[in-house]
Amino acid sequence: MSSGEFLTLFLWIHWLLTCCSGALATTEPSKTSPTTLKKTDFNNIESKFSLRTSEEPDDDTCYLVPGQEHTVDQCNFNHTSKTFVVIHGWTVTGMFESWVPKLVDALYKREPDSNVIVVDWLNRAQQHYPVSAEYTQLVGQDVASFIDWMDDAVQYPIDNVHILGYSLGAHAAGVAGSLTNKKVNRITGLDPAGPTFEYAENAIILSPDDAEFVDVLHTYTRGSPDRSIGIQKPVGHVDIYPNGGSFQPGCNLGEALRLIAEKGFGDVDQLVKCSHERSIHLFIDSLLYEEKPNMAYRCSSKEAFEKGLCLSCRKNRCNTLGYKVNKVRGKRSSKMYLKTRAQMPFKVFHYQVKVHFFAKKNLTVTDQPFLVSLYGTRGESVNMPITVPEISTNKTYSYLIYTELDIGDLLMLKIKWEKDSYFSWSDWFTTYSFDIQKIRVKSGEFQKKLVFCSKEGNSASMQRGKGPVVFVKCNEHSRKKQE
Repeated sequence: MSSGEFLTLFLWIHWLLTCCSGALATTEPSKTSPTTLKKTDFNNIESKFSLRTSEEPDDDTCYLVPGQEHTVDQCNFNHTSKTFVVIHGWTVTGMFESWVPKLVDALYKREPDSNVIVVDWLNRAQQHYPVSAEYTQLVGQDVASFIDWMDDAVQYPIDNVHILGYSLGAHAAGVAGSLTNKKVNRITGLDPAGPTFEYAENAIILSPDDAEFVDVLHTYTRGSPDRSIGIQKPVGHVDIYPNGGSFQPGCNLGEALRLIAEKGFGDVDQLVKCSHERSIHLFIDSLLYEEKPNMAYRCSSKEAFEKGLCLSCRKNRCNTLGYKVNKVRGKRSSKMYLKTRAQMPFKVFHYQVKVHFFAKKNLTVTDQPFLVSLYGTRGESVNMPITVPEISTNKTYSYLIYTELDIGDLLMLKIKWEKDSYFSWSDWFTTYSFDIQKIRVKSGEFQKKLVFCSKEGNSASMQRGKGPVVFVKCNEHSRKKQE
């Protein structure tokens, strides 16, 4: 186990003991289903519904109160535009977390005429985790009653409603969607909570039946299913797992040590929430960077995606992450994957690199470090490190490479095989070398397939610890040979 994995495990255990031990002590999750009876007495609704404004996204200045129609006009509710309902998750402090106004602000920037309603269930959300988890059913009932009241009393169309729920809030959104008289247009689950929900029945968790369309981002599914902070199984029509869904870039050992040094273990939950909360920031990114959409690709597993085998967009095999997702409703959930940067804008460009290795003698090496450089019409991305799990003589391998830069049309690539250590005894007795004739490259974002040939001769000899080998587009290679 690496030092990073050890520290992550330690932080994970610490967080579980402080927040979720009661929930995890029970092997059988709660099977209690929410009542299907609507709350006709609005006085029993404990959740509050704040219509926030673009001018003051961090303040609750006006509340929509079920049963009191005058509050709708008092809060300047826009009857002709779409409505976003934001449901927060479990909280230690009993206060709104910093992401709430950021999401509100981003929603208004993208949809200036919309209504952004923040559901306040802080009193219930600050309890011991298992208690708050049970409360999601009551919160869901509150939200369903609120939406039905808006439909009945104010004649606001439910197909204009988009619910966004984070962590426990995602399951509250699911309960709400299952109880409304008509289906809401869309529910977005932002890393729905895992403990007590992974094996629970659909009635109390987010599921595809809860809205006309349900999309889900899974950003912290680390560990066994019953110990994962984010739910691991797909629970929507489209379930997207950025960076495999288990851990996010930037939430690493260095950041953890820095935060511990500055603030001590008192803020250890912030380290855990880094990957968990990334789901929110990825959605915010999709609102603010419309011109840089993150593309996700359907794949049977994250292992297959890591090999670059799933970069096709045919038959809805790719989709846009976040706000402008393509609302594809299949017979079963579509699991999709992508890579991202560590910070906004999160977009990267995905490439599949397919190589056949030749050698005069049988040779197999494992876990080899390479540097790959891509050169295109708009720029270049050089010395990108990758570790190749295995290379064997006369075998074809596929790898996933991604770059933060849009390099345009790919013109040339270089590959350098580095030494696996500064000093290796094996290099004294064996020459590690493979020949490569062609490299096939497929771009995920542009859906282009190209074949590259060795710039020098019919093949290139790649040796460990030596200089890079260069490949250019085969048609360009042929033209140069004729000249």
